[in-house]
Amino acid sequence: MSLPAAFLRDAERLIPADRRFDDPTSTLAFGTDASFYRLIPKLVVRVESEDEVVGLIHLAQRDRVPVTFRAAGTSLSGQAISDSVLIVLGDNWNGREIRGQGEQIRLQPGVIGAQANAWLAPFGRKIGPDPASINACKIGGIVANNASGKCCGTAQNTYHTLAGLRLVLADGTRLDSEDPASVAAFESSHADLLDELARLGRETRANTPLAERIRHKYRLKNTTGLSLNALVDYDQPLDILQHLLVGSEGTLGFISAATYDTVPDHPHKASALIVFPSVESCCRAVTVLKQQPVSAVELLDRRSMRSVQDKPGMPEWVKGLSENACALLIESRAASQTLLHEQLAQIMASIADFPLEQKVDFSEDPAVYNLLWKIRKDTFPAVGAVRQTGTTVIIEDVTFPVEQLAEGVNRLIQLFDKHHYDEAIIFGHALEGNLHFVFTQGFNSATEVARYQAFMDDVAQLVAVEFGGSLKAEHGTGRNMAPFVELEWGRDAYELMWKLKRLLDPNGILNPDVVLSEDPNIHLKNLKPLPAADEIVDKCIECGFCEPVCPSKGLTLSPRQRIVMWRDIQARKRAGEDTSQLERDYQYQGIDTCAATGLCAQRCPVGINTGELVKK
Repeated sequence: MSLPAAFLRDAERLIPADRRFDDPTSTLAFGTDASFYRLIPKLVVRVESEDEVVGLIHLAQRDRVPVTFRAAGTSLSGQAISDSVLIVLGDNWNGREIRGQGEQIRLQPGVIGAQANAWLAPFGRKIGPDPASINACKIGGIVANNASGKCCGTAQNTYHTLAGLRLVLADGTRLDSEDPASVAAFESSHADLLDELARLGRETRANTPLAERIRHKYRLKNTTGLSLNALVDYDQPLDILQHLLVGSEGTLGFISAATYDTVPDHPHKASALIVFPSVESCCRAVTVLKQQPVSAVELLDRRSMRSVQDKPGMPEWVKGLSENACALLIESRAASQTLLHEQLAQIMASIADFPLEQKVDFSEDPAVYNLLWKIRKDTFPAVGAVRQTGTTVIIEDVTFPVEQLAEGVNRLIQLFDKHHYDEAIIFGHALEGNLHFVFTQGFNSATEVARYQAFMDDVAQLVAVEFGGSLKAEHGTGRNMAPFVELEWGRDAYELMWKLKRLLDPNGILNPDVVLSEDPNIHLKNLKPLPAADEIVDKCIECGFCEPVCPSKGLTLSPRQRIVMWRDIQARKRAGEDTSQLERDYQYQGIDTCAATGLCAQRCPVGINTGELVKK
């Protein structure tokens, strides 16, 4: 089904031709994010101003055209792709305003997270969220997904460190919560909407079982569904509104700017790797460490340790760990070295009575410190690098109540065995009970899709029903978990989410089927193929980490997009299709404009140098 002629005509008047793309090369290139889904947009628009966003939203409302907003496209759950209109941030969204001595920072959505921290570093501050993708992901996505990370926990995520928001709603109205004139105008023009938000808040807080369920869910790390905690944490409708936008994944509005209350970035730090003889003893130690001055505690199961045991610099004893061994990578940070040493002594004393299998003592030496964290960071790409060509690598993201973490780990391992995911590993942010599990999956046959479906059904039942945990802790609901939101939250909370969606996006044009979907099988549709293309790039997981350093990004294709295109061309050739036009387009877009600097390989989790493919 094509886009309405009136929409296309008026979009052409609004956006210059060099920032509108509907050719097969461009639409396929933007049809992928870091998830295992693919949707080919009918139109890609690169926007450079808020006025352009407002104009496009007005057209989309008039003609009932669904739109999806995209920042860096590092999302893992399929929330940054569209089969309609994809609105991509251009290069003019990098504004920042540092306030006080770095105690606040206002950022536009195109700022890369690591760049924000670089601006704050002279003040000894940083933004609270610290996702693993911080060198590639942008503020728009960090806010829209309520991303967190290893040190962030729940206290320092965007929701809890938000000082202000500038947004565009589904009717094209702008609101800047830090601008009194904007607030006054909005209160006048949208009084009914604000009254309804206030009413829903009062009803939710008065519904004791529902309010308690919401509070319980957000004591855990949780990004499943919309941010219902806004209705119990705040009574002023403007506060409710801006906190609802956090974690809404582009389904309630467009975020033009966000102001953070920043957090200290302590200069003194040390890390240790402590290996326990069992999952049970390891997880008991987590509950003790939760009361200690630690900034991060990462869990690595035996499988994840095994996946990196042959990496350079790894202690030889890793290969000899027992089958049930489980490790904690512990970090502590402090404002002074004296205070750090006091903290380290306190931490080790707290776990002195636990049996240990091996350990690397706390070290402040950057060489040791960085090696330990490299172990943790290498686990995900280690699985990706050994997968069979044609399969994808999936990283899931759940939360168990921390006091039940050991049982949760063991039950997940049982599910791996039941569904024959022999390569699967578990690691995660143990202090929050937040586990990531990584496995490889093919989607090339109905049998493979059915195996994935059965596995995810079991995971949802285990995490959400048996343990009362979260099916998404920090990666966003996306398409991936949309069918399971009601299972996790229950009927009352689920209906409340739909009320909020229909209140703020009554025509359903903003990122449909993301977060909330009426299709129970949406997570099994539009699965992304990863066909063999060339051994140089076959291990690519299309994460997008390479894109910020590519000299040709924005001019033509990024390294990720070059690989996407080359995979498609090779698959079409094998199917006997005529690829001559695609190859002519690719000659300029993919080959002639590649600088072949190899910068992409420095950022790639599996070390791919796309320039080598181009040279070949």
